[in-house]
Amino acid sequence: MATAHNQAEKGQIAKVVLMPGDPLRAKFIAENYLENAEQFNDVRNMFGYTGTYQGKRISVMGSGMGMPSIGIYSHELFNKYDVDVILRIGSCGAYSERLKLYDVMVVKDCWSESTYAHTYSGYESDIVKPNAELVELIKQTAKEINQDLVEGRVHCTDCFYRMDKQACYRIQKEHDCDAVEMESLALFHNANVANKKAATILTVSDHILSNEKTTALERQTSFTKMIELALQCALKC
Repeated sequence: MATAHNQAEKGQIAKVVLMPGDPLRAKFIAENYLENAEQFNDVRNMFGYTGTYQGKRISVMGSGMGMPSIGIYSHELFNKYDVDVILRIGSCGAYSERLKLYDVMVVKDCWSESTYAHTYSGYESDIVKPNAELVELIKQTAKEINQDLVEGRVHCTDCFYRMDKQACYRIQKEHDCDAVEMESLALFHNANVANKKAATILTVSDHILSNEKTTALERQTSFTKMIELALQCALKC
């Protein structure tokens, strides 16, 4: 059952997958939160692990950066490995004063200039939504564990670097985006086409208004509030 991107055999991956962008964050979660974790993938160093959390079998796997990368991995997880739920746990850059560094955000929808969804299946809209039931589960779980949570729209972009330095300000104003990241649209669209469930929880890693930034190591190891929220949600999926 192995693919060109994933050496796992069918049955090695759980029905619920937590998906950070950074494969080293996947490794961190497996080593610090999962019991009896076994690695199922290291192709291209895109690490994937399956273990148990409070008795429930859960997998965690990196997605890489950008929509093409998460598009490949989520398509295969949904369609070749029978995964039912993917929870993206990533980082974002804040556009809005509603957010501050290290805030945790649940994505209500994403706006994008990307052609990913159109290329994948002919989808025409520039807005893609996550699974509504999963978003509500995240919000309810955050309340239960007293976790502060901001709900908002993200700008899902194909370009980390952009020559037009004012574009983010226009996008924030014209499309009411609270933050920017690079993966959610492809994940949500793949899930919607496959009739599966996906949602995104993000931690603010930098802020365009304040110019605050986290380090690469902090992004890898310190986003524990987001990770723990996602794990509690996974228990209920």
